[in-house]
Amino acid sequence: MIHKTTLAIAALCAGLAQPVLAADLIGFWDSPQKGANGFNATPQDQAYFKALSDTGASWLRLSFSKWKGQGQDFLIGDADDYAGLAPQDLASLRKVLDAAEAEGIKVVVTPLSLPGARWTQQNGGKYDDRIWSEARYQDQAVQFWKDLAGALKDHPAVAGYNILNEPAPEKNGGPTENAPQQELDTWQAAQAGGLRDLPGFYSRIIAAIRAVDPVTPIMVDGGWFANPRSLAAWPAALPDDRVLYAFHMYEPYAATSAPNMKREKPLRYPGAETEYAGGTLAWDRDAVAAHIGAAFDWAEAQHLPPGRIVAAEFGCMRRWQDCGTYLTDVLDTVEARGGHWAFYSFREDEWDGMDYELPTDLPPGRFYWLTEQGQPEKLPRDGKLMQILRDRMR
Repeated sequence: MIHKTTLAIAALCAGLAQPVLAADLIGFWDSPQKGANGFNATPQDQAYFKALSDTGASWLRLSFSKWKGQGQDFLIGDADDYAGLAPQDLASLRKVLDAAEAEGIKVVVTPLSLPGARWTQQNGGKYDDRIWSEARYQDQAVQFWKDLAGALKDHPAVAGYNILNEPAPEKNGGPTENAPQQELDTWQAAQAGGLRDLPGFYSRIIAAIRAVDPVTPIMVDGGWFANPRSLAAWPAALPDDRVLYAFHMYEPYAATSAPNMKREKPLRYPGAETEYAGGTLAWDRDAVAAHIGAAFDWAEAQHLPPGRIVAAEFGCMRRWQDCGTYLTDVLDTVEARGGHWAFYSFREDEWDGMDYELPTDLPPGRFYWLTEQGQPEKLPRDGKLMQILRDRMR
């Protein structure tokens, strides 16, 4: 007869032998995390993650949607009709996650496209609104995320699933992006239970993910391309205590973006004036703090800790003379409020506009020529803007 103690020891050993849910990383987000975005056209290798780790970054918001896959849309196969994960694409993604884990970088997996929501830059420049107008695409998106979470739930590098980059269900028929807050609130309330109800859509996705993965944190962007004021229009937090709420910060976009560099006299910061909340706003440090603060104020009203708020993208053109001042003001605000952040972007391989490692006086042509020649390692990477970020990350 086997002694009860022997059985107990055997049971304990069997338990220890079971795989650990390595993606149970909500504790990772209990202290402020600082990182970057990686939206490259070619899957990143270990050297990329080594370089990122050397900056002091702890995480990368990784998008795979630009990678060449088995079908038209990487991993999804076909955003017009999702029928299951593309296995070769999944293997490629896992290889990148392995490289990140080898260098101690945590990853938030972020699709730019979902079924019925093909990324605009891969959709002939047209915003794909089908996911917000046809129920079958939301059903397909639910299944896609259930499949993906089931495939990635045990990967130790995965610190989050970011359901969709910059959703904009308001774009067709909703209030303007920076409408008065009351208009944003009223429109959001009117969408409850409908296809354009972004919190409702997220709740369905989260339920599907939790059916296969009960622990991995989930990141959700607010509406209107992750505008913090659209997040602030949500009537309540989502029914899951492992959700991170993300916003993006490029306001004033007229000044921080590429078109500003083509003006005869580019808009300056502080001082640039834009239409905002039904009026005109002159952007300065206080205006930046108020705009970003909408997300943190909403979280506080929902009794969420500030560590559930993420500035998941922010940036400005590296050749803009006020970029350093702007970055500093954004960082100061997010850190003062206790949130996480990820700058846009780290060593993007198709575009140098927000590559802060490059000197501000490096002409874009030099980047593209060396990239086309297969010699990106010859690019100078002593840009002063990156030092601002390095100092914060270290």
